[in-house]
Amino acid sequence: MELSPDACPTPVVDAERVTAVRQALPSEEVVQDLADVFSLLADPGRLRLMAALLEGGEMCVCDLAAATGQSMSAASHALRLLRTHRVVKVRRSGRMAYYQLADSHVRMLFDLAITHIGHEEGRNDV
Repeated sequence: MELSPDACPTPVVDAERVTAVRQALPSEEVVQDLADVFSLLADPGRLRLMAALLEGGEMCVCDLAAATGQSMSAASHALRLLRTHRVVKVRRSGRMAYYQLADSHVRMLFDLAITHIGHEEGRNDV
């Protein structure tokens, strides 16, 4: 049987490095939380809401819906999911709900992703 070009002939080449890496990996709970957040960010509607919050700061649901071209129901549902996973936070004033990105980490994650996409689009060797 022939090995694929990137296959190793042995199960472990550098056991010490493998052990160190395994010890440094995040817990299963953290990995699951990361997967949940990244799956939330895989939806174009939710990304539009995040981009609007990145540009506009704190905004109410009706303004977010108008800015992103979504129905108020769709925007409200998406914001509820983002709030549940601590991506956005809400401030209530009477019957109005105002949303903003949860913290600077969310802003940095979004900014880095946009920068990465711009970097990837500029590559000629892809």
